[in-house]
Amino acid sequence: MLPMVIRSRIFGLTLLCFSLSATFSAQNQPIDLDLTVHEWGTFTSIAGGDGLAEKWSTLNGSAVLPHFVDHFSGPQAKAGLLGTVRMETPVLYFYSPHEVTVSVKVKFSKGLITEWYPQASRVKPDPEKVLDREALYRRHGGGSIAWDSVTVSPNLAPGFPRENEGNQYYAARKTSAAPLVVKTAAGDQQERFLFYRGVSTFSVPISATVTPEGNLRIKNLAQEEISSVILFERRGDKVGYRIGGGLQSEMSLDPPELTATFDSMGRDLQDILTAQGLYPDEAHAMIETWRQSWFEEGSRLFYVVPHDFLNAIVPLTINPAPAQTVRVFVGRLELVTPATAQAVERILTTHDIRGLQKYRRFLEPILEELKAENPARATQIEKDIELTYESPMIQSQTVR
Repeated sequence: MLPMVIRSRIFGLTLLCFSLSATFSAQNQPIDLDLTVHEWGTFTSIAGGDGLAEKWSTLNGSAVLPHFVDHFSGPQAKAGLLGTVRMETPVLYFYSPHEVTVSVKVKFSKGLITEWYPQASRVKPDPEKVLDREALYRRHGGGSIAWDSVTVSPNLAPGFPRENEGNQYYAARKTSAAPLVVKTAAGDQQERFLFYRGVSTFSVPISATVTPEGNLRIKNLAQEEISSVILFERRGDKVGYRIGGGLQSEMSLDPPELTATFDSMGRDLQDILTAQGLYPDEAHAMIETWRQSWFEEGSRLFYVVPHDFLNAIVPLTINPAPAQTVRVFVGRLELVTPATAQAVERILTTHDIRGLQKYRRFLEPILEELKAENPARATQIEKDIELTYESPMIQSQTVR
């Protein structure tokens, strides 16, 4: 395998080619001087023992979306799909003082689009194709989604679909963005934004290695500064975070003291997001969408995805082009710290199914990391997992 530095340089050159191509293709587009577009989204990964994003099942334990959202090969297609990154809930907001119709296309390097709303004009590869777990590692190229007719309607009385009142999807609607009317094969569909998600195998622009003492060594693998990093930890009802600021090359962070609050974390995150160009209501909508997931049990590193990196991985084309486009993606890199390893080991020893469920979609890679770090314990870990899922608590829950 190539050393990390060489892989980083090769990937950087690839990103530069993507970025230059996107720049040249955009030069001939007409521009609407009254149109502004803002977007937020997340890249979610889990760090392996070498600090790089590792392969994992990208949808295990995911929240359920409303039924009107379209899915790649059906709602469960992504559950077993392996990748390094889960692109979660990018939403595109449009602002204009007058009605205007645009076309929108999003490409996704080394990945595919898995969910979207409103209904798209085209999704590639073919949404009806059934994929197996390793499919992304055998494919060449990436995925894409296009909406051919999106009308920005600032004076329209919203008529958005709604079900499952408590679903996190709806938090993204709480902004002042103009309502959209999208022409689809099923007729006109309304929404506050364009929504899509995906899975990919690209290498994230950061690595994070946990030392035996619990400190975090972070390295920037991109060609530009990562403007902000935050180390977050939650153990039960106690939370803490440490803001590292900008990351030029490398940085070391001590574990945070667990004396903070969710509200203070939310306020500091909102300040970071608005500093990147999001409107306050957009930043608040993003945090409310991901509050439950971002602040769940465990340790993770948040970082602002560099602009050039983002535009190369997820190129966005809007025609006519907006006078201003702001795109803010937050990377989330889940960490298997000594505290997390000890907590999971304790849970397995006591067969505490509820404690195990706190780690939800990251449980599988956490367990694999534990077995890799202590091969002599691998067989016992497997037995403990089996006993935990067969515990009397599970049986009693099944009876009820």
